[in-house]
Amino acid sequence: MSFRLRASRLEDIEPLYEMAKLTGGGFTNLPADRQSLGAKLERAATAFARDDDRLGDDQFVLVLENTETGQVRGTCQLFTQVGQQWPFYSYRLTTLTQHSQELDRTVRAELLSLTTDLEGSSEVGGLFLHPNERAGGLGLLLARSRYLFIAMHRLRFADRIIAELRGIIDDAGGSPFWDGVAGRFFGMSFQEADYFNAINGNQFIADLMPKHPVYVAMLDEEARKVIGLPHPTGRAAMRMLEHEGFAYEGYVDIFDGGPTMSTRIDRVHSVRDARPGKLSATDLDIGQRALIATGTLDSFRCAYGQCEIAEDGTMAIDEACARTLDVVAGDEVWSVPR
Repeated sequence: MSFRLRASRLEDIEPLYEMAKLTGGGFTNLPADRQSLGAKLERAATAFARDDDRLGDDQFVLVLENTETGQVRGTCQLFTQVGQQWPFYSYRLTTLTQHSQELDRTVRAELLSLTTDLEGSSEVGGLFLHPNERAGGLGLLLARSRYLFIAMHRLRFADRIIAELRGIIDDAGGSPFWDGVAGRFFGMSFQEADYFNAINGNQFIADLMPKHPVYVAMLDEEARKVIGLPHPTGRAAMRMLEHEGFAYEGYVDIFDGGPTMSTRIDRVHSVRDARPGKLSATDLDIGQRALIATGTLDSFRCAYGQCEIAEDGTMAIDEACARTLDVVAGDEVWSVPR
């Protein structure tokens, strides 16, 4: 089968809705709500249509398409600048050290402080692959295609980039972190708060959340032990992010305590190593396995293929990839080694 990433369309709402119902909660960027998903697709359509090449408040939605059947089997998103419509809140895990001369004792206490430090960053998120397609490197294609999109539209993105990973969710769909921290102040379950956030944004956190730091030692054990841990299904995603150059720097999600990874965009390996070039041939037999992309904004497409780069910068790719991307000799493509 042949798969490619492409820009989303308004008619993708139904397959996105069906996938959203499979996420299992805690997946704010892909809520199982048609109205919210429709708004995301409309916002993405506006972003794809904007022709001035500058940093704005955009959201791009990409989908993974089976080119043989036309089915949408995965999705991912990019946000060019978070915290523009409402504050972008995180908890920052820090350490307070205090010393008593009389007791000759030093005490170190971990604190969770509500912060908007990450405001203005670009973000990659909303990655979901249909359970029936979780083989053959399609998750990697979904994840890394976003970085090729950034490289090809660099002026539309900020200097810093983040990725929020879903935290620990129990079998009942609850969050030990939420129950131990924010849930004490809001009188609502994690599922209720998560859904409300997905549909309406998190301004209610600013309105009601205490602004003073939370001492980690005062939380129950179940809440403490999940701080900064990804959901088991997100461990592979965390490793991929680390491989790209992202790092966990103590920022966690205010709802489920999952880790927020960050780095400078130009240090992301798949952005730094991406190369443009003209297609010299589309009948390559053996080359380096690579991600290959073409198109601009709403015509963006990305797929796996064989690639060979000549000394003059031109590229040859295999026939199957050329067919999947609908490119011919003379077209411009971008590539990054797999």
